[in-house]
Amino acid sequence: MKHLFTFIFIISTVGALSAQDEKWPAVDASTLDMIYYPQEVAWRNYLGDDQRNITPKIKLVYSRPAKKGRDIWGGLIPYGEEWRLGANEATTITFYAPVSLGGETIPAGAYTMSALVEKDHWTLNFSSESGIWGNANRDNDLTVASFRVKVKEVDDPREELSMTFQEVDDRNINLAIEWDGRRVLLPIGLNPAIFSNVDKSPLDMAHYPRTSAFTNYMEGDAKNVKPKIQVTYSRPLKNDRVIFGELLKEGEVWRMGANEATEIVLYEDASVNGTKIAKGRYALFARTNANTWDIIFSKDYPIWGAYGRDESKDAATVSVPVEKGEEVLEALSIMFKENGEEVHMHIGWDQTSVVIPFVFSKEAD
Repeated sequence: MKHLFTFIFIISTVGALSAQDEKWPAVDASTLDMIYYPQEVAWRNYLGDDQRNITPKIKLVYSRPAKKGRDIWGGLIPYGEEWRLGANEATTITFYAPVSLGGETIPAGAYTMSALVEKDHWTLNFSSESGIWGNANRDNDLTVASFRVKVKEVDDPREELSMTFQEVDDRNINLAIEWDGRRVLLPIGLNPAIFSNVDKSPLDMAHYPRTSAFTNYMEGDAKNVKPKIQVTYSRPLKNDRVIFGELLKEGEVWRMGANEATEIVLYEDASVNGTKIAKGRYALFARTNANTWDIIFSKDYPIWGAYGRDESKDAATVSVPVEKGEEVLEALSIMFKENGEEVHMHIGWDQTSVVIPFVFSKEAD
């Protein structure tokens, strides 16, 4: 019988809501409002062609209760309690790109806002919880950030809760919140520091001579060793993949690593298999085939990978034979070895390797 009464109550409630939905909604006493930063975004279709494509950075949606002769601070909104920063639905702020709040970086996304109100300060809370009415029973575990802001008294009490964005400079704005003689300002940085995680294909360097990288630790003549080659490259991992012929298809140009194209600096004029290469900085690519690689020295740098590279900036191309071995190199590896008058740059990954034989001009010695 208890379950029957519960069922009847649910049906009655749904029926009441359905009947209510048949009526046209009245204008809410606490009108909903929406503001953008920059504010011109809201009417960009009226702007000239040079501004028509302006994009939003922040959007704020909130309901605006009126004072109506009530005591707001310490009365309607008690000190020490959390307030929805408006009326009705939870106030929602959307950041279209990461921002900095109180020195902390907040990722792009939509957040509900609330405030723990005290007489001389508020604690503004940002939550990833959505679809809530105000802040009652909100999930505190979804609070992503909290910031304390000072309360300032103003001479002209404002009847309706009001919010706006105040531009400080090109990189900083304030969110101003004001109602009934009280104002708070939340500084928002539009250009936060974004720190990247350690890349799965870590960047590395190879030097020739090897000791040229740490001459400050050397003594005697070794302290005067000058660099001849420096290579900066990202080191992808095999990860149980078939690299050559599958991941790197024959005939395609490869960045000789991951991420940015591998970069080589020749501190002296050199030659490879009779092809002269002037000293300087180059992006290093390889057109991989089963038996040979075409090593390409390009002036098109910096460049991310080989996509869309400018072939007119290729300074030199040399062909070197491919070697197969039994050892499996998990990470792409580059090292240098001396071989008589030649400096051999070894490039190996998986069970494949090549050698680029550099000869430096006698005049440079």
